[in-house]
Amino acid sequence: MSTLTATLEAWHCDVAGAMRRFLNDESLFKMCFSQMMDDENFEALGTALQANDTTASFECAHALKGIIANMGITPLYDVVVTIVEPLRAKTVQPDTLLPEYEKLMALHAELTALTAGC
Repeated sequence: MSTLTATLEAWHCDVAGAMRRFLNDESLFKMCFSQMMDDENFEALGTALQANDTTASFECAHALKGIIANMGITPLYDVVVTIVEPLRAKTVQPDTLLPEYEKLMALHAELTALTAGC
């Protein structure tokens, strides 16, 4: 187990499930993890929510949900799903989801700090 996967496991991520999806290729997982953390949809989601753009908000959140789920990053997944589902159902104005977005970004920053140097 690499430092990255050990750190993620300690952060309550589904490392075992992710490794199955990545055919136990930790170098591929690490590359994809880096790309996920730099995904432009994190920033674009905030912009779309602030603009009250339901379509763009949903598209960004849905894209993030997919990659986060595949990577097994459970803490981020648990928050992003609270953004995706109301947007999918069109039951809220996007800007009302900004507190959830702030939680997502706080966790993203925490994860960035935890995995720096891994």
